[in-house]
Amino acid sequence: MYRLTISFFVAITSINASADGLKDIENFLGNTRSGTARFTQTVTSPVRAGEAAPRARVSSGQFAFARPDRFRFDYRKPFEQTIVADGTTLWLHDADLNQVTRRVQAQALGSTPAALVASSASLAKLAEVFEFKAAPDAEGLSWVQATPKQREGQIRLVRVGFAQGQLAVLDMEDSFGQRSTVRFEGFQSNVALPADAFRFTPPVGADVLRP
Repeated sequence: MYRLTISFFVAITSINASADGLKDIENFLGNTRSGTARFTQTVTSPVRAGEAAPRARVSSGQFAFARPDRFRFDYRKPFEQTIVADGTTLWLHDADLNQVTRRVQAQALGSTPAALVASSASLAKLAEVFEFKAAPDAEGLSWVQATPKQREGQIRLVRVGFAQGQLAVLDMEDSFGQRSTVRFEGFQSNVALPADAFRFTPPVGADVLRP
């Protein structure tokens, strides 16, 4: 059974690269304090010997975030999983296994894509962790490329796509060549979220792991 890993919460150069992506991410960080959206995530593994095409796995659900440092991914299909960052602790709940993994948020996130979306309201602050550069416009989106400065981490490269200044795509590649593309739909920015939106309590009887 396919399970998610927290690493999925990607160097493109071109003389036609646009600076719009850099402007978009700066505006997004500075002006979007919270948001909700539906998402579809496609994880593609490298082609193995004897395979004609890469294997792809698709999941979907609901996403919400509020700065600073709070977000949640509620996966509904094909398996129910919940990832919640409450500002202090990162929770991963697998409903089928009735298992909860609990981690210190600051240690778990580091230079993951989640940090690009929900952590800082300052591009300058994130530039301490990522190297940013504009990427060519594609798919009707403006793009910015973020490369983690910590080279020994799992994430090798992240591309962030914006549609008219709004977050549309997170495209990630890890050190093993696996690619994860998260597409957001129905994005609503600066919405009022309930006080308990990022609160998580392990279900009764769940095994709680602390790696």
